[in-house]
Amino acid sequence: MEHYYNELVGYLTSRLRDRQRAADVAHDAYVRVLESGNLAVLDNPRAFLYRTAINLSIDLYRREKRLPLEPLEIVDTVDRSSLNEPEHPVSQLYQEQKTQLMQRALNELSDNCREAFLLRKLEKLSHAQIAERMQISTSMVQKHIVNAMKHCRIRVQELEAAQS
Repeated sequence: MEHYYNELVGYLTSRLRDRQRAADVAHDAYVRVLESGNLAVLDNPRAFLYRTAINLSIDLYRREKRLPLEPLEIVDTVDRSSLNEPEHPVSQLYQEQKTQLMQRALNELSDNCREAFLLRKLEKLSHAQIAERMQISTSMVQKHIVNAMKHCRIRVQELEAAQS
């Protein structure tokens, strides 16, 4: 699957007219495809990856058209306490177990792999920004992130299988 990445980014760049946004959409498409767990049964994984990326591009376009940008001060005044409803105890326990498992899975990764993944997921940095910060190539960043996603997906699936 990884060998389609540069081709997909090129395709999305021609559609989105922005290489950075294209790389972000391609990354999100990879995440969706890898998390779907359907790779083994797909006849054409490349087509599935492209369709996912195109759908994400359309979603991005619609979201940008629909949502006007607001100053951060307005967003920060929202009362978030009313948004948090209490979770069912079983669901909460499952989420805690999943979080612990993710932490263990992340600790099993190499330092560079973990750092690239966390910079992407937590700090929302682009591949180029991560590459610059870590002083590695963007292709190495891509490989680290994909490897981390695969590893974490496998660990989460192990938890879900144990729960069944």
